[in-house]
Amino acid sequence: MRSGQFDIGRAYGLVRRNWGLYVLLFPAVILTLLFAYKPMYGVLIAFKDYSPATGITDSPWAGFKYFEKFFHSYQFSATIKNTLVISLYSLLTFPIPIVLALMVNQMRANRFKRFFQTVTYMPHFISTVVMVGLMLILFSPSTGLVGNVYHLFGGEAPDLMGSSGLFSSVYVWSDVWQHTGWDSIIYIAALSAVDPSLYEAATVDGASRWHKIRYIDIPMLMPTAITLLILRVGGLLGVGFEKVYLMQNDLNITSSEILSTYVYKIGLLSSQYSFSSAINLFNTVINFILLILVNQISKKISNNSLW
Repeated sequence: MRSGQFDIGRAYGLVRRNWGLYVLLFPAVILTLLFAYKPMYGVLIAFKDYSPATGITDSPWAGFKYFEKFFHSYQFSATIKNTLVISLYSLLTFPIPIVLALMVNQMRANRFKRFFQTVTYMPHFISTVVMVGLMLILFSPSTGLVGNVYHLFGGEAPDLMGSSGLFSSVYVWSDVWQHTGWDSIIYIAALSAVDPSLYEAATVDGASRWHKIRYIDIPMLMPTAITLLILRVGGLLGVGFEKVYLMQNDLNITSSEILSTYVYKIGLLSSQYSFSSAINLFNTVINFILLILVNQISKKISNNSLW
């Protein structure tokens, strides 16, 4: 009892001393509860024959009917496969921002360094709609830059935006171009925390630039990289909807139909709310399980984890 009373008293003392910080935190907590946790009540739609007219509460229970419907549908294997292909392909590009951060950290000319960082950050601020519009213009086999280069040499340009086999490559590498600079910021920030005396000691010991990167920079980046990798794997089936949907057409639909676009078409365009909710809930549960598994594996192997 005494220890319990001590803990309560200690907690009360902390709150009393830092009441101003808790007041600032209070609106964020309220917003999180209202917009993140309260809407979770809507997952019941996945287990009901939902009708907007009767509402969530009065709609009859359907159990796992819509989950079974999705598992037995012809779109199940196709959407899962396409989502995994794009996600795993994107995962292979995970080290690129780390390499860029290491390069920037080795630059000694401050003016060129700032210019280089600005140039690599700028594509991140291009909206997805504009980005896909630029891709359609550049990759057009008839009037685009790629098409004109092929025509200049007497060749026939491939339809990159209409190719089912090249869809994942176009999606992933355009993402790399657009977001690598921005994604490298967190690694550059981690490298800025390295004690300069470590580099000085390494120089005295005759270490080359490569040795400094290998034995100082990379170990400093590993905790940050592992944390971001865990989060990345935790969203393995959560490929973004907007860009994929804008890039879709009748020619590449076999490779571009992923879970998020299928949920949109089933839920909003076909008004099958329970079916789309079941698919989305399945997606969420798988991502959550992957997050827990990867976190535990990372905790055992490297002692770095989210919790």
